[in-house]
Amino acid sequence: MPPGRAALYMVASTLLAMTQGFGMNFVAANLPQLQGPLGATSTEAVWLVAAYMAPNASLSIALVKIRNQYGLRNFAELGIAVFLVVSVMHIFITDLHSAIVLRFFAGMAAAPLSTLGFLYMLEAFSPARKLTIGISLALTNIALAAPLTRIVSPFLIDIGGVRALLYLELALAMLAFAAIYLLPLTPLPRAKVIEKLDIVSYLFIAIGFGSAAVIFAVGRTYWWLEAEWIGVLAVVMIAALTIAAVLELNRATPLIDLRWLFSREVMHFAAVLILFRLMLAEQTAVASNFFQIMGLQNDQLTGLYSCVALATLASGLICAAILKPSREPAIHMVALMLIGVGAWLDSHATNLTRPHDMYLSQAMIAAGGGLFLPPAIAAGFTMALRKGPQYILSFIVVFLATQSLGGLAGSAIFGSFITLREKFHSNILAQAMTLTDPLVAARISQLSAAYGRTITDQAMLKAEGVALLSQQVTREANVLAHNDAFFVIALLAVASAIALAIHRIYVRIKEAGAVSGAAAAKA
Repeated sequence: MPPGRAALYMVASTLLAMTQGFGMNFVAANLPQLQGPLGATSTEAVWLVAAYMAPNASLSIALVKIRNQYGLRNFAELGIAVFLVVSVMHIFITDLHSAIVLRFFAGMAAAPLSTLGFLYMLEAFSPARKLTIGISLALTNIALAAPLTRIVSPFLIDIGGVRALLYLELALAMLAFAAIYLLPLTPLPRAKVIEKLDIVSYLFIAIGFGSAAVIFAVGRTYWWLEAEWIGVLAVVMIAALTIAAVLELNRATPLIDLRWLFSREVMHFAAVLILFRLMLAEQTAVASNFFQIMGLQNDQLTGLYSCVALATLASGLICAAILKPSREPAIHMVALMLIGVGAWLDSHATNLTRPHDMYLSQAMIAAGGGLFLPPAIAAGFTMALRKGPQYILSFIVVFLATQSLGGLAGSAIFGSFITLREKFHSNILAQAMTLTDPLVAARISQLSAAYGRTITDQAMLKAEGVALLSQQVTREANVLAHNDAFFVIALLAVASAIALAIHRIYVRIKEAGAVSGAAAAKA
């Protein structure tokens, strides 16, 4: 492909990734701003995230076979047309219920865009560079969407409120629509690959993945053991996935090869990706929640997210330049050390910590994320290709389950961990707060002094001071809880780096033994 045309395909890939990424992230990044226009509480607004992720978590599995049977061109045109229609309908949202319904369809319509973003980037490169430069740049585009959404959202809301976010999503969808029609992908041979049992198996997989997505998205808000329907949904998830597994294990040509998925090699690959998603929750969930607890809004965090975006872009370009087969372990080691050191620096936060204090640490974590995923996906893709083209779909299942559901699970796990640790630290701090302590009494008097001119009743004045002190104790407990989460993530990164080093030493010893054995056999 001529360089000029290749550049157009790369721009189209970036546009598709931003369209899909902005649509996915603008709700999560602006939940407090959406509550007022939709008349929703903070608990109800979380359902917007759940509604989007429920179909999105599994639909790409079905789209692989749909694309192979009905043609790449038809797939691309229909996918972007549906997304454009859903984007137009978003403008007419008036209440929470209609918003939840539209977010569900938006999750369905956005599923083809992530695939198309990959395909357009790979289209621009020769086969030898697709799994190095191509995949690095495609994943960089996907990673850039989250920080860029948080950077532009405050400016758009200042201009036209929440509706301005919807207009931008619509504008991006229209540009992506034009790009797909002007820049067709290379057509692939069609084949009749969809069987009747594929549809049945997929429906059960979709129910299972969708239930898991809803549980992870809202479980922490309603609390895991308090809402009875969470348990019912968990039973539905397990039953649906069990039925799908039974169907697939008894088919001659399964939709997903579960025997291969549960092989040692693939399980190791899946565990690596899940660990990666858990560690990246440091940035996507823990750090953002920390500043929200401190009372900061998105417009006060644009500098931090600009650093994150720049670090993500730089690491993606570096990875594209250095990624080659056999370099994956070294790149992963660097990525893990960056994430570990960044999380350890964040674990020293105080109530005076502000975004500029985390520029370096968050940039390191973003760089680690940009370096980690491309080598892992390239190695997994190569592993699937060695088994045969039919294993590509099974590999996609592993990737989707660990990334979409893994991302939700990471946020849920560390969010719950922070809640539990906050209660623990609050209890410890409260035990030390007794009114007979002169320091505590002095602090209450100091805090209540601000109301001295308006409240003359001494008992009420003292009660106000106690309430203000309680707020400060809760804030300090939250800071300590977030520091605990940062430290656990740092430990995860260090433990993963040590495990990787041990694994590489074992592989080297095994290879050296094989070489010496071969030499002895020849002698």
